[in-house]
Amino acid sequence: MKVSQKGLYALQAMMVLTRRYTQGAIRIRDIAYEENLPEKFLELKNARLVESVRGANGGYRLRRAPSEIRLSEIIRLIDGPLAPFGDADQLRALIDRDADHSALYRVFLEVRDAAAKILENTTLADLISREPAGSRQKAINRKTSRKKKSEPSVLPMLARGEGHD
Repeated sequence: MKVSQKGLYALQAMMVLTRRYTQGAIRIRDIAYEENLPEKFLELKNARLVESVRGANGGYRLRRAPSEIRLSEIIRLIDGPLAPFGDADQLRALIDRDADHSALYRVFLEVRDAAAKILENTTLADLISREPAGSRQKAINRKTSRKKKSEPSVLPMLARGEGHD
């Protein structure tokens, strides 16, 4: 499965909004700072999952409770279908059309379905509840040390840019 860099940033930003859900609106600048993300890539206003609040205490907040927002929604909104091997309909058509390779396409469909099921059954609240104790202190410490641009990704499924497979 591929998650674009923009998708990863959106997921991380949504985690900040989840952690601070009861605190009201949060400025994009603060989200970027807290997660060490480039502010220019945090395009939350078009995300339908957040709402903007104007004024001195303005910023963004979740439209729904974190327990009602599934990871699949966020990824689909930013990156499109969850399919690592094409969408389910395409795979089913290949299974029907290509008898010699239908077993392979069935496995791909099973992988796609398993990944989709996990993402559809995991909410933002679930993610936050899985964070290890003390992880917030580590996040605070991260603020003071910027990541190097050449730092390799720890997510092999992370798409490094447009057009890479």
